[in-house]
Amino acid sequence: MSKIMNLLDRLFPICRSITGDGVRKTLDILDEIAPIKQKEYPTGMGCFDWTIPKEWNINDAYIKNSQGEKIVDFNESNLHVLGYSTPVHKNLSKEELMGHIYTNPEMPDAIPYLTSYYEERWGFCVEHNRLEEFEDDQYEVSIDSTLEDGYLTIGEGYIEGTSDKEILLSTYICHPSMANNELSGPIVQTYLYKYLLEKEDLKYNYRFLYLPETIGSIAYLSKNGEQLKEKLVAGYVITCIGDDAPFTYKKSRRGDTLADRAVLNVLENSNRDYEVLDWFPTGSDERQYCSLGFNLPVGSLMRSMYGTYDEYHTSLDNKDFISESALKESIKTYLDVIETMELNDTYTTDHKFCEPKLDKYGLYPTLGSQKENEDRVKEIMHLWAYADGENDIIDIANKLGVVANELDEALDKLINSGLLNPPSDK
Repeated sequence: MSKIMNLLDRLFPICRSITGDGVRKTLDILDEIAPIKQKEYPTGMGCFDWTIPKEWNINDAYIKNSQGEKIVDFNESNLHVLGYSTPVHKNLSKEELMGHIYTNPEMPDAIPYLTSYYEERWGFCVEHNRLEEFEDDQYEVSIDSTLEDGYLTIGEGYIEGTSDKEILLSTYICHPSMANNELSGPIVQTYLYKYLLEKEDLKYNYRFLYLPETIGSIAYLSKNGEQLKEKLVAGYVITCIGDDAPFTYKKSRRGDTLADRAVLNVLENSNRDYEVLDWFPTGSDERQYCSLGFNLPVGSLMRSMYGTYDEYHTSLDNKDFISESALKESIKTYLDVIETMELNDTYTTDHKFCEPKLDKYGLYPTLGSQKENEDRVKEIMHLWAYADGENDIIDIANKLGVVANELDEALDKLINSGLLNPPSDK
């Protein structure tokens, strides 16, 4: 089994929520791949309009029929328990029990994922088709959980670059056993983190956040939002990125940031199928990052976007719904985007009068197919011709119809030949 799929297998059974030991255990496992520092915000801490809730943990839960048989068992699926359920252990009638049972008639064979973070209640989630199994008059229910003062835990990683500007990668770690909606994001992000740790001379600083969705990003922004406003040039919320569907890109609220331009360059000039959506104020944590007070340059590159596939927020969003090949392609696509941003800059030239004689600078190809030679010359000439200090590498790549990081070699040759000035010489 590959390392990626082994990681999926280790993370999948963990019962995560917006607080609790499941979050910490998940971060501990991811920390084995790339260093993640855990930070905690205490119950009752105010963050803008919100307050950090009590910490929730769960050990076990079940429903037994009148014969003492478990007909719903938390150990078979942690989705069976309404998230944040208060503890309960009692005998009750079928009529009373049905007031605490949740199903999704539109997905009758799936266990729905439901939560009650900010209103104390208890409940069980079951497949709609199983309701007919509840034939007895009396049942025993037990939810062995705790809801008490504690902490909300986040994870943070950081790689220092050569500039003072920053790129943010953010994902969430607050859902129980679901594959695409929950685990594809942390897996892809952590392997991006691992890859970038091995790179030398990165231009940008990279911040990696692992947050409980919504309340986690709100808490983080309440402490660090002003710093992000000063430093951030691009960011992405990484979620729903593990299935085989075409890519979906949700733009930042601004719509024309480096984050948007880099993704669109990669998608438009590669063989990947994709859809582009304007920003909207629902979804994942981009709605916090792009809120009016921050308006950060944060988009989200996904595959099957949350809420658009039938299996979303159900037990059918399982390990069979995603694939290793899709996860690897998603990692590669994000790396192309990152490399594009790293390469992107504007350049100037002192050779402004008529085109340079390329062979004089050792830039005219002497070996290779005619098509390859034509492409190399075309790249070099475009990079030189648009070295006006205004058109950047993404602009030029779009004119050429290529992914910007493919111009790396031609750009180096032009700088080394003296025909382009390094960015610091603009």
